[in-house]
Amino acid sequence: MRKFNKEYKMMAVNRVKESGKSATEVARELDLSPNTLHGWISKLVNTATRPFPAVATCTRLTISCACYAKEIMDLKEENAILKKAAAYFAKNQK
Repeated sequence: MRKFNKEYKMMAVNRVKESGKSATEVARELDLSPNTLHGWISKLVNTATRPFPAVATCTRLTISCACYAKEIMDLKEENAILKKAAAYFAKNQK
């Protein structure tokens, strides 16, 4: 059984979003099971934009929103880390 890291999964989901191809077509290009790619898309859509996982619909728009929502969450986390680091270094320069 192959294991894929988070970056690879995001790349595959982004390829569906940006290429205009179906998830099944992209899965075939990447030598993946279409069910695997659909699962990654559903998981991303459910965790980023949907409060109720049972209501998942995989349109390009929801995939796009999910990708942007995840990117925003990652950037907020990075921003918080940088603020703490800046405060730490500013404190030590006095």
